[in-house]
Amino acid sequence: MKKILFVCTGNTCRSSMAEALFRYMLEKEGLTFDYSVESAGTFAETEQPASYNAVLALDEIDIDLSSHTSKMIDKKMLKEAYLVLTMTKSHKKYLENMSPEAKHKMFTLKEYCGESEKKDICDPFGGSLDIYKHCRDEILDNLQKLIHKLKTCE
Repeated sequence: MKKILFVCTGNTCRSSMAEALFRYMLEKEGLTFDYSVESAGTFAETEQPASYNAVLALDEIDIDLSSHTSKMIDKKMLKEAYLVLTMTKSHKKYLENMSPEAKHKMFTLKEYCGESEKKDICDPFGGSLDIYKHCRDEILDNLQKLIHKLKTCE
């Protein structure tokens, strides 16, 4: 089974939403035997819940994020991952410095999904529910491209 790891800063907003959304999509596409999914943060405070607005944004589309707890990224996670998808270029750079031997499998989510211009997914932390919904939709759009890429290229 190939593990896909999503990474942001605190693992309470973007990467946690990406993990939950992607897990749902894998189930929907019948790919749960091929891929697993995990998320972590570059500066995560361990075992923090997902942010309230992240929970609400996913709840609106019937995906439960309420049981999520944050994790700090470590080298073991990077080693075990088949693919590491970060929310920003700075997350990617941080991980490349942390584990240069895994650099070949690190990309921003947008970069991996073919968006060459703006490669960052902005942090909604502290923002309104509408900002979280926009972030959710941006992640979802890229995850749909990711599913398509995984199904056609592998």
